[in-house]
Amino acid sequence: MNFTGKVVLITGASSGIGAATAKQFACLGATLALAGRNLDNLKKVASDCTTKAIPLLITGELTCEKDTKAILEKTIEHFGKLDVLVNNAGIIETGSIENTSLEQFDRLMNINVRSIYHMSMLAVPHLIKTKGNIVNVSSVNGIRAFPGVLAYCVSKAAVDQFTRCAALDLAPKQVRVNVVNPGVTITNLHKRGGMNEEQYTAFLERCKDTHAMGRPGQPEEVAKTITFLASDEASFITGASVPVDGGRHAMCPR
Repeated sequence: MNFTGKVVLITGASSGIGAATAKQFACLGATLALAGRNLDNLKKVASDCTTKAIPLLITGELTCEKDTKAILEKTIEHFGKLDVLVNNAGIIETGSIENTSLEQFDRLMNINVRSIYHMSMLAVPHLIKTKGNIVNVSSVNGIRAFPGVLAYCVSKAAVDQFTRCAALDLAPKQVRVNVVNPGVTITNLHKRGGMNEEQYTAFLERCKDTHAMGRPGQPEEVAKTITFLASDEASFITGASVPVDGGRHAMCPR
């Protein structure tokens, strides 16, 4: 895989899977535009990227339409084109049908779904010019149902369906759209979602039983799948949901 001369925009690039994806693309020669909410974290990620071109760092809130539009416009103004969009930014919150408020539901849908729709819509004219592609980051929760994270599961299922529909819309124009579905991955996502240290430790321990391979995933493992889907090596793959979850999506209780 070689991304020399290719411009890649990654949202949620300041930590976790987004940061690992930035580093992986950099190793493969890509020119990067990194978007996130924390400039200091973005600078740290950029310093870890071994690439000739200095990454463009853009801060913004993806639930703000002006910020989303600015992220895309600044990328095009700076590099003149876009080859790959990685829609990675997202959040998780707990709650069931009994206690998930409309406010919480809207928050999850706005960040996890609406922002991807908006960013993709803005990027598509530029991706058509380069015959580029989009890789979305969903979750095993988009494939399988789990209790206690209702709105999150709904949002990730929506991302998967959005991917398939957009793939069919854009295939005649040679723009591919795919999605990865990580299982539990060691990032700060769950702690940001409200888990304390004790709960998170127990959560990771349970991965020995909930993931067929007996462990949680590493962000680098998801990143390598993202770069593959974005590469010419995946030139005949579109509309695909690729689990990167140690087999969790295939498991059933017995």
